[in-house]
Amino acid sequence: MDTLTRMRAFMAVVENEGFSAAARKTGRSKALLSKYVRELEDEIGVLLINRTTRQVALTAAGEVYMARAGQLLGDIETLNEAAREATGEARGLIRVSAARTFGDAHLGLSLVDFAVEHPDISLDINLDDGFVDLVNEGFDVAIRMTRLADSALIARRLASLDFSVVASPDLLKRLGKPTHPSQIPNYPVVIDSNARIFTSWMFRDPDTGQSLPVQVAGQFTANSPVTVRAAAIAGLGLALSPTFVVRDDVKAGRLVNVLSEYMESEAGIYAVFPHRRHLPARVRLFVDYLAAWFKKNELVLTRDADGAMP
Repeated sequence: MDTLTRMRAFMAVVENEGFSAAARKTGRSKALLSKYVRELEDEIGVLLINRTTRQVALTAAGEVYMARAGQLLGDIETLNEAAREATGEARGLIRVSAARTFGDAHLGLSLVDFAVEHPDISLDINLDDGFVDLVNEGFDVAIRMTRLADSALIARRLASLDFSVVASPDLLKRLGKPTHPSQIPNYPVVIDSNARIFTSWMFRDPDTGQSLPVQVAGQFTANSPVTVRAAAIAGLGLALSPTFVVRDDVKAGRLVNVLSEYMESEAGIYAVFPHRRHLPARVRLFVDYLAAWFKKNELVLTRDADGAMP
């Protein structure tokens, strides 16, 4: 157990790029972490880390040791999780990545409700409207709102999600209401750069089912649906937005829904996680909970059958 403790201290220092940062992250003192790493080096008889006043750097032996130590600690955690799962217990930390729009909207209550019902599981939630690298940034699961492309990641669909094209009443009064996607280039647009292909909006012919891609460019681009919504309300242009983001504005008359009959309905809210030999019980429990939460709450993420937003 002493060796495992020292290995974990070594990995924490490496992953956090220093003793001070590792101490803040783990809640252990810098002196204790330094002691553990020094004892590990004494135990195996090689120097693993070159220490300077401002940073640490791995030696050649440290590079080799880090790769194998990470695998071993991961295997031990997997073994522990399997044992807990066999007894029906789930505990530990889940690192979650989600869009800021998800966390700030009513949808974020799903995360709060999970934490309330599962006090033995800690959530470390990072809200970022851009995509993150789950593997390299150490996340257990990401919540993504998108039309999911082919990926090396594992994904589970949690709920359907519709998108809407909206514009301010003043802009439509001035330019008229578009009746076909091909007319969009005649209008100013505001663009959410979070979309995988944000310069191309995808529509579908309601009669033939044919895809109708439309290339867009505009004065205003932002990586936040909330900011894009504000720009649309200000009259800067048409906006493509998740329906739940603009639903209240459409009801209040601040925005008008257009081209709804041409909108695709293939997007969804997904739980995405890296390939692992054994998915931790706590992560499986978390994903199952979110799927049930969305079904129970029946959130309005889609349009009515006639294309209108409730």
